[in-house]
Amino acid sequence: MMNWRSITALLCLLLLLATGRSVVAQDAAKKQPVTRILFLLDASGSMLAKWEGSDRMEVAKNLLGGLVDSLQQYQNLEVALRVYGHQFGRERNECKDTKLEVPFAANNKLAIQKKLQEIVPKGNTPITYSLEQSANDFPVEKDSRNVIILITDGLESCKGDPCATSLALQRKRIFLRPFVIGIGIAAEQEAQLNCIGQYFNAADVRTFQNVLTEIVLQTLSPTTVSVELLDASGKPTESNVNMTFVNALTGQPEYNFVHYKDASGKADKLDIDALLPYDLVVHTTPPVVAKSLNIRPGRHNVFPVMAPQGELYLRQDGPSPYGQLAAIVSQQGSEQTLQVQYFGSRHKYLTGKYDLELLTLPRIYMKGVEVKLGQPTTITIPAPGQLNIPSDLQGYGSIYSLEEDGTQRWLHNLPEQSSRTTLALQPGNYKLVYRMKSAHASKFTFVNDFTIRSGATTTVKIFNR
Repeated sequence: MMNWRSITALLCLLLLLATGRSVVAQDAAKKQPVTRILFLLDASGSMLAKWEGSDRMEVAKNLLGGLVDSLQQYQNLEVALRVYGHQFGRERNECKDTKLEVPFAANNKLAIQKKLQEIVPKGNTPITYSLEQSANDFPVEKDSRNVIILITDGLESCKGDPCATSLALQRKRIFLRPFVIGIGIAAEQEAQLNCIGQYFNAADVRTFQNVLTEIVLQTLSPTTVSVELLDASGKPTESNVNMTFVNALTGQPEYNFVHYKDASGKADKLDIDALLPYDLVVHTTPPVVAKSLNIRPGRHNVFPVMAPQGELYLRQDGPSPYGQLAAIVSQQGSEQTLQVQYFGSRHKYLTGKYDLELLTLPRIYMKGVEVKLGQPTTITIPAPGQLNIPSDLQGYGSIYSLEEDGTQRWLHNLPEQSSRTTLALQPGNYKLVYRMKSAHASKFTFVNDFTIRSGATTTVKIFNR
């Protein structure tokens, strides 16, 4: 039977747990970004053209009014209305005819619906200038999702470049990739709007309504992705690799993950914002890049990526007087360093062939080392020996390796202030060439051949000649 002290302690624990859940829930709520949708509406004179028993402007007003009403059900969502071509007649040729009619605010549907009914189409189509001005319509908030829905029945009429302007503003993170709805746009002109953002052709009123609904679903419905890392046989067996979803416009990382598979071998689902363009970088060695991911908003997307890996193991027999010995690894035939790997370590690489430069003395070069799927490739080198020069002399000298063809290759210079040296060398044949500083002729050069054996010390004494 529990006493009051135990009951009090239990109640305190439950209170702490409940508080913890509350804090977590509050933190999760805070992390939900605000989505702001700016309707950029064409009210140029051509919007008075007849369209299925009405006119284009009247259809746009009715559908937008109904859409704004339906959007009130969403949390963390604000809408605004900017209109262009409605303040001056075409005779003015006014290319700055654009105005934020209803700014962003919560529960402003009535203001937008009222303003829509007041608009009368009149003038030009200054799309570029309107896009530039829209940059000031969105409140400055780092994590908000800023979306533009442009509705137009014509092309830029003020000699601007809406495509370049849209791209520049996207790169500055002013807004995400815009949606563009074309009304009565000829097929040959669609390319001039498609470069502004994701283009939809509203060929009739029903399509216009469906397009608006689709855009809202893309903007507000959650989107998930899974990345399947495939081995050489096309099976998703690879995992535990860092990967980055990079903004294809800015080059900046948007999401960083370490790949995970559950107990059944399935890659987990990741939440991402579908309104950004992505390149996927899988940080294998070397990295694998999947350009321009085709993400379907509001759905689950699966991206298979070929990333078969094997393991390279570098080891050395016996203790190493080099200290931490390393190897420079590059792809076969490439001069670019891919990885610096230390002896005693294991590292995964994509399957294939690699060139290694082992930072021994002398250097060891290994070409076309093959890394195979699912099995370690082990590189073993013998332990070096040591050269010991006990003479404490001042002078000028070098050590050369003697090659099998009888040539010699320079390796190392001795310090001028003291010839006393202990130096780790790979097993092989060498030559020491030395002249003391006090010797005033080249004929007094000391030359001595010697051999280094693995794990042994060879002593070479320099004698005055």
